[in-house]
Amino acid sequence: MKVKRSLCIASELNELERLHDAVAELGEVGDWPPDLVYQVDLVLEELIVNTVNYGYDDDAHHEIEITLTSDEDVFTVEIIDDGHAFNPLTDAPEPDLDAGIEDRPIGGLGIHLMRVMMDDIHYRREQDKNHLTLIKRRNG
Repeated sequence: MKVKRSLCIASELNELERLHDAVAELGEVGDWPPDLVYQVDLVLEELIVNTVNYGYDDDAHHEIEITLTSDEDVFTVEIIDDGHAFNPLTDAPEPDLDAGIEDRPIGGLGIHLMRVMMDDIHYRREQDKNHLTLIKRRNG
């Protein structure tokens, strides 16, 4: 059974709760294993936090469009924002995972987690907006 939820959230961190609830709902309806729901939720939170904190140079109201789709074998997340052009596949440096914890800068692992936890990632810039699609397969 295919289930789809669309949200339009303000570019504010207090909107994360709505996002968590939507991911949990789709995970429950689709009978997704809790560990896969956790991975989707964690990656989505990291991406939204990065967008809110670094995507804009002004204090204007911005909205982030998120579409969550769950079918029998695939959980898909589509994120559209009007922040700075940023392709997480090419614009984010790889973290130094071999450095000791005390030598690593704070942060920088969100994009790495996305790359590791998601099965497919697609990015495009269209009409001055970032379009990011994340795919998590049940048997990925």
